[in-house]
Amino acid sequence: MTENQDAHMSSPILRALVAIAYDAGAILLGHYAEGVKVREKADSSPVTIADEEAESFILKRLSQLAPDVPVIAEEAVAAGRIPKIGRRFFLVDPLDGTKEFIKRNGEFTVNIAEIIDGKPVRGVVYAPAVSRMYYGEVSSGAFAIAAQPGGAPDYSRGRRIATRKPAPDGLIIAISRSHADKKSDEYLKAFKVKQTVVAGSSLKFCLVANGEADIYPRFGHTCEWDTAAGHAVLLAAGGSMTTPEGKPFTYGKAAEKFLNPFFIAKGVE
Repeated sequence: MTENQDAHMSSPILRALVAIAYDAGAILLGHYAEGVKVREKADSSPVTIADEEAESFILKRLSQLAPDVPVIAEEAVAAGRIPKIGRRFFLVDPLDGTKEFIKRNGEFTVNIAEIIDGKPVRGVVYAPAVSRMYYGEVSSGAFAIAAQPGGAPDYSRGRRIATRKPAPDGLIIAISRSHADKKSDEYLKAFKVKQTVVAGSSLKFCLVANGEADIYPRFGHTCEWDTAAGHAVLLAAGGSMTTPEGKPFTYGKAAEKFLNPFFIAKGVE
């Protein structure tokens, strides 16, 4: 069986999530081409009409796909619309990397993840401006497609991706373009670092999942919808993600307003 044929091994629900993310990406690109008007949310983070339109579209499609499964979505939570969740729910960030979207550097993504019992079981990360689609589930693995805008994802072009073992001459580190933090720098002093690669949004998870980086440390503020899809792809590619203390990284923390602890995302140990 070839790598491209392997891409068809993903489940129907994962391919449905890919299609939703792909179509939501077209909405974002429409606004990206026209230019965006930005306003601040209550937490001073930026939001655009593109975020809201893409999220509305995704919520509608998810309600058709799985009407009984609650969805925790970034803009809905910001507006106070937070459904009660059970053991299974979706996490959605319709525009991860709003700052990258505003800067027009292409490094923004659509993130959709499915959570069961606190763990990300499948997820999709789509960067429409650079035509990159990453998706995965623990049961079938992780894949990447050069997904050009227009039409539909072409699974025949998909290829299996996997994390890598670090090279003896040092680690390649994925770091945030817009959210550098001193604690991450301090953490990395314990390692031999060969190179750093900079990326926005959830693409940092995908760099590790695709074997282009070895580790992505984050000691800054994130929410569950920021990380779940990338985490799912990373797990499917053979990687791991824990707190800096090595504790499991879980989802569904409604009592903490879906805020994440710090984390370390890695490839193969």
